[in-house]
Amino acid sequence: MKWALSELHRYQDEPLHVNSTLDLNASLTDRFPETVLAASPITVDGYLSYDKGDATLSAQVKLDLTVPSSRSLAPVVMPLDFTVTETYLPDDSHRARFEDQDQLVLTLGPDGVIDLDEILIENIIEQVPLRVLTPEEEEAQHLPEGKGWSMVEEADDQLEQNNQVDPRFAKLKNLFPDQDSRN
Repeated sequence: MKWALSELHRYQDEPLHVNSTLDLNASLTDRFPETVLAASPITVDGYLSYDKGDATLSAQVKLDLTVPSSRSLAPVVMPLDFTVTETYLPDDSHRARFEDQDQLVLTLGPDGVIDLDEILIENIIEQVPLRVLTPEEEEAQHLPEGKGWSMVEEADDQLEQNNQVDPRFAKLKNLFPDQDSRN
């Protein structure tokens, strides 16, 4: 779905109700093959309003996104339910009106087109966390290991590094023995 900003002036009095189901599985998996394995049809319910030359989209987005586990690459289905609120400006001269608001304000290019598919794709990718685990991986008490290797939690690794003394400085520790007891 696409709308030209110049055509949205007819929605000044009453916003355009956007209520549809979109299939963006091919677009998501083609553009982000290492992040997205599959996406269910996306349900979008919201409004696109026009005010003084600017358009604001506010919509609820729901879908199931299948992504690889960050540990084993096994598929993990993540239900997503989030809100998109973005304002689109024809040029930067309108930006001062929105400085105090928390919503995203974007300046449209010379074509002035709002592309719902692109908006959804960008916002869906932003929702994917860096660490995704399968339910089994989340419940596991210990990390996987193999012959000659093992995984280490970052906190444990930091603690181990902090407790190790560089052998080059080990002799310096004996220079001031009375200061060790004060630390």
